[in-house]
Amino acid sequence: MESVLSSKADKSRLLIATRNRGKMREFRQLLLGVPIRLVSLDEVGVSLEVEETGGTFEENARIKAIAYAQAAGGRLLALADDSGLEVDALGGAPGIHSARYGGDASFSDQDRVALLLRNLEGVPWERRTARFRSVIAVWAPGGSITTVVGSVAGMIQYEPAGTGGFGYDPVFFLPSYGATMAQLDLLEKNRISHRADAARKAVTVLQRLLTPDP
Repeated sequence: MESVLSSKADKSRLLIATRNRGKMREFRQLLLGVPIRLVSLDEVGVSLEVEETGGTFEENARIKAIAYAQAAGGRLLALADDSGLEVDALGGAPGIHSARYGGDASFSDQDRVALLLRNLEGVPWERRTARFRSVIAVWAPGGSITTVVGSVAGMIQYEPAGTGGFGYDPVFFLPSYGATMAQLDLLEKNRISHRADAARKAVTVLQRLLTPDP
């Protein structure tokens, strides 16, 4: 449950706990309904690298929201998300390890997509079901932390297609669109994505926090 903000809270800025430019662009679109300026970790001078030690998306989102909010001085509202791809034929992998799939920090998005496709070699189309899942945590200075969840279902196609998006978007096929996530324009992606689903719920949380009590 959200609580009243501390009187010392800075309500003019919302810290988005990421350095990923693609993710930051998405959040700027997704949170347009929130009357507050979005700032990244780099913009507030936070160089801390938080270790994601949780066993679930929710645990990692909470860890990041709290740690980065405190590193930024503890006066800003902070939003962190943990998201990833769950592939049924791989037992839910890469899951919480999506951003580090393969275990090598030097891997690019293209490397991780290539590894995923290699691990799915021989898997028939009907078994290539998957979903993107996102958990967003909102931390309120002097208050509580609230989490919301979003997801979108699809299939992992055999080859990448599309130049939009990032991560696994080029192989995440949406049957109802006949296209991969990377083939959608940004506005459409931000309407249907897992992060969009979670962000709509986060907007409600943030609006409540920023609305003064009558």
